Amino acid sequence: MLKCIVAEDEALLSTALRRELAVAWPELAIVEVAEDGGAALEAIANHRPDVAFLDIRMPGLTGMEVAAAAADASPSTLVVFVTAYDQYAVDAFERGAVDYLLKPVTAERLAHTVARLRGRLAEAGRHAERASRMARDLLERFDPQPDEPLTWITASAGRGTRLILVDDVIYFRADNKYTVVATGEGDALLSRPIRDLLRQLDPRTFRQIHRSTIVNLRHVASVERDDSGKGCLRLRGRPDTLAVSQPFMAIFRAM
Repeated sequence: MLKCIVAEDEALLSTALRRELAVAWPELAIVEVAEDGGAALEAIANHRPDVAFLDIRMPGLTGMEVAAAAADASPSTLVVFVTAYDQYAVDAFERGAVDYLLKPVTAERLAHTVARLRGRLAEAGRHAERASRMARDLLERFDPQPDEPLTWITASAGRGTRLILVDDVIYFRADNKYTVVATGEGDALLSRPIRDLLRQLDPRTFRQIHRSTIVNLRHVASVERDDSGKGCLRLRGRPDTLAVSQPFMAIFRAM
């Protein structure tokens, strides 16, 4: 049985794509559905699927960043971008070995993609190097930025409320239904899940390093890596260290 992951943060589009895939490619098993780029990268590293359908613009890591990192985490995975962008972006995808689907996905176009993927699976070894080059080329050519990045947040600290500039945040960490906001002046609690924050943080400054952790790169003092491939960040202004999941180490190597 062939394995697949779908990464799409819009629930209706995700459901529609999975429904069409079940018809067009019944022997393809969808082993995980991710709603953000970090979850997609971890899903690829964990499952090493044959195919990954990646929305180009997701909370956290973009589809292109996931594809570039996935070339290290699971080099045999075939990547298909799902995009709402215009012909300029589509032309860029066509330059490489990775296919694309334009939203809304039609049954006819998906059937064409499935036919291409079936052929590519026969030459999976040769595909990995081409996919890596294409993904990195796209990162240089087309890097969408988030709409209206957050500049400040209000978070609970004891019985009071703190107004915190986002630039002063050292890291965010998921804690059950809340998110811990770590600053040089101490911690506060935010009643928003970390996934929602990913949609509004500037990816040039904030990077996801674990399913439950986002770090401000300006506060990173050093990055260390152990023999297993996992990493550890040492911070400026805080004594604690942050674990970096193995799939996310590829992001730091590319920076």
